[in-house]
Amino acid sequence: MSISSFALQTNFNVKNALASSTLIDLMKVRKETIRDCLADYENEEHRLEKVLRINGVEYINDSKAVNVNATYYTLESVDTSIVWIVGGVDKNNNDYEPLLPFVNEKVKAIICLGQNNDKIINSFANIVDYMIETESMEDAVKIAYKLTNEGESVLLSPACASYDLFENYEDRGKQFKEAVRQL
Repeated sequence: MSISSFALQTNFNVKNALASSTLIDLMKVRKETIRDCLADYENEEHRLEKVLRINGVEYINDSKAVNVNATYYTLESVDTSIVWIVGGVDKNNNDYEPLLPFVNEKVKAIICLGQNNDKIINSFANIVDYMIETESMEDAVKIAYKLTNEGESVLLSPACASYDLFENYEDRGKQFKEAVRQL
């Protein structure tokens, strides 16, 4: 099976699929069954979930990315210029340094969504052209809409827990999707 036939094309999903299919093959599962699964697999809700394309801008819900490592792989996988919605509760004393190469290369604006954004601002203020703070998903999405152009993406990938403004990551993701649908 060609990798281009995989339903999920991000680097980390391809690596996971290759590892999984190797193990499953060792368990003597039919190759046709493995191929069918890899070709039809869908992301779970709130994990690199493509919400809508509006005026040529892709809106991506990655609310489940509640730590820097998850956001790292998300930023790696998006191939367009990004307006990044990030922030929340920094419960693990986040080190944002691993994200710097992707932010430098791909992120044109950061919208901080949280009650304490100091660490995010200090980490990225000198790298991006726009750094905006908000405490409302509706405002974050409206600002992102104004900052993007055709061929770019708006990415909710918080790298933080959601408990400052939302019940949980699912609530945060649902509010993102609703705000996008209201544009």
